[in-house]
Amino acid sequence: MEDLIQLTNKLQTVVSSISTHETLDLPQIVVVGSQSSGKSSVLETIVQRDFLPRGSGIVTRRPLVLQLITSRRSDATEYGEFLHTQDKKFFDFAEIRREIEGETSRLAGDNKGISRMPIHLRIYSPRVLTLTLVDLPGLTKVPIGDQPNDIEKQIRGLLMDYITKPNSIILAVTPANMDLVNSDSLKLARQVDPEGKRTIGVLTKLDLMDAGTNALDILTGRSYPLKLGFIGIVNRSQQDILTNKPMADALKAENDFFRQHPSYRAIATRCGTQYLAKQLNQILFSHIKDKLPELRTKLSSLVSQTQHELAQYGDPVLTTGTMHRGSLILRLLTKFANDFVAAIDGTSSEMSTKELCGGARIYYIFNNVFGNALIAIPPCANLTNSDIRTAIRNSTGPRPSLFVPEIAFDLLVKPQIKLLETPSLRCVELVYEELMKICHNSGDKELMRYPKLQAKLVEVVAELLRERLGPTSTYVESLIAIERAYINTNHPDFMGAAGAMSSLESESRKKKKHDSSGNTKRRLHRQPSMNSVSSAVRANGAFMIDDDNKSTTTTIDGISSPPRENGQGQHDSFLNYFFGGAGKAERPALNGSPDMPNGLSNHHHHQQQYAPPMSVTTLMETEIEKKMEQVTLQNGNGEETTYPVSDREEIETQLIRTLITNYFNIVRKNIQDLVPKSIMHLLVNHSRESVQNRLVTSLYKRELFDELLQEDEVMAMERSKCKQLLDVYKQAFDIVNTVV
Repeated sequence: MEDLIQLTNKLQTVVSSISTHETLDLPQIVVVGSQSSGKSSVLETIVQRDFLPRGSGIVTRRPLVLQLITSRRSDATEYGEFLHTQDKKFFDFAEIRREIEGETSRLAGDNKGISRMPIHLRIYSPRVLTLTLVDLPGLTKVPIGDQPNDIEKQIRGLLMDYITKPNSIILAVTPANMDLVNSDSLKLARQVDPEGKRTIGVLTKLDLMDAGTNALDILTGRSYPLKLGFIGIVNRSQQDILTNKPMADALKAENDFFRQHPSYRAIATRCGTQYLAKQLNQILFSHIKDKLPELRTKLSSLVSQTQHELAQYGDPVLTTGTMHRGSLILRLLTKFANDFVAAIDGTSSEMSTKELCGGARIYYIFNNVFGNALIAIPPCANLTNSDIRTAIRNSTGPRPSLFVPEIAFDLLVKPQIKLLETPSLRCVELVYEELMKICHNSGDKELMRYPKLQAKLVEVVAELLRERLGPTSTYVESLIAIERAYINTNHPDFMGAAGAMSSLESESRKKKKHDSSGNTKRRLHRQPSMNSVSSAVRANGAFMIDDDNKSTTTTIDGISSPPRENGQGQHDSFLNYFFGGAGKAERPALNGSPDMPNGLSNHHHHQQQYAPPMSVTTLMETEIEKKMEQVTLQNGNGEETTYPVSDREEIETQLIRTLITNYFNIVRKNIQDLVPKSIMHLLVNHSRESVQNRLVTSLYKRELFDELLQEDEVMAMERSKCKQLLDVYKQAFDIVNTVV
């Protein structure tokens, strides 16, 4: 029994040498009680020596770990040892009291404050049973004198730290001359041990109870059941302490009290300080025995964890010798580069599960941030009907317009394409920022040992990324400039004039049908009827289109046009006259689809042979309603001038707007595809492929080894502490393994 308790004492001493009681929950008995409950007297009676500080207010202001060890020889000298004084022996117990007071003031100060750092005291005596107790500050409610205002909260928190540990036995001290329901120690114990499995109650001051009353129901477990029961004791009175009454006399008086008391005489053998010491010794032994397998497993796990942690700090031996230092730097460079690449590729083993990062974040930027930014741009942003009409009029010069001018379309669509530049460049910046974040997060704990090397690694990679940022941004700008340089209206996805007219005509039919059903009100700005244009053409001439690409004859005003020499049919319609006066080769912009050649050039080609057709102007004047609306425009001097707006201009405006929207969507789709590809090629892939070579070229130089491998002092201390911790755990594990 004594060997097992001493084994735990050794563990406690070993573990306490580096303040790791937080990680290793050792079996121990924790003494809890309110101020003036007789807690200190209980401990002194168990030791049979006066050695604890006394006085008013809080006397115990630091946890006292008291290890009692039985000396085998009855004539052995009693003495005490403190952990903080190394091997110094204290034979005078008054000196032990002064040392406790001095050590308390050293850390807790002189203002009645408390400290969580324990004092370790070991007492060797033939008159004690081997036992380990932890004496804690007494519970208080009202600050006295210089005590902090939150002293109650501080003490309660300290006590909870100890009693919440499952391996702690709670020794709850309560004076018998107060109501048990008001016992602070029992209330606190019940919070962490509601079933009372690891709480033992101690009733002090039984001799001070009111005459005619007793605590028999409590001591026999009838009124307040605890698995470990209650034990009653009689402390020395204040007069006994002042007159230095011998401990032997005090123990005899206590035994006589229980044997002679009419209520307690039947249970006298189960009362008193000597019985309490035996019970605590037996309880602690059984508790240690039960917890030993669990303790062995815990220590084994701690040894393994600490070994792994120590490995993260690296071996200090490698920092000596040129070859060792060179291989270490090369390994750290490679590890840093691999971590950087792995974060981009998404193969890192330490990837965050809380937020997107690395390659996944870049993907999110491409598809969500950049994609949504492009979609949010309206194709005709800041482009009013007035702007479009003004552009059409300005592009015709002094002559009236026979056809919708291509120059107006070019002038209007280019600024719209320019709107795509800002989000594209922002996309480059966001990816660059993410790569910089990856760079700063790369590396492990071993690299943190060498702050200068880590700083240099980050600096070199950051410089590489900055080098690539400029060319990438320039290239993305050029993508927008390329799109603006040539407005390709022959693009297979561009609807052209025919498609735009067809779209407007279809929309007009739907609106007419909707209006005729009576479900809509008359529109404020009238949409010119496309059907009127089409019917006008059909009234003055006919056109036929051969879908099989065969020879076709088109008749306008009864004049037939022969097929082309290459056998391709001539497809004429009113659209050809309305949108262009030359062949596709001469005027491609605003032309229809490639398989609908312009017919007006054919007309000019044969105008000497055939009568001229009816002019577009005449068609517009005779067939389209001439209702006008007034629109306010700005002239060159900033003065407002009103111009009449014809139905023809309304049609032209709508056509241009439809074509701009269609072409803008084509360009936007191209940019949404090309910008991420460009960034990946010029910035991301280039960086990930060249990062290791750049690091080795810049940093693998012998003249830099000494500077780069200057170890961080804090990290060196952490490694030393970790190594010390590992030694302690190994030593503790060896101690536990000595028990079969």
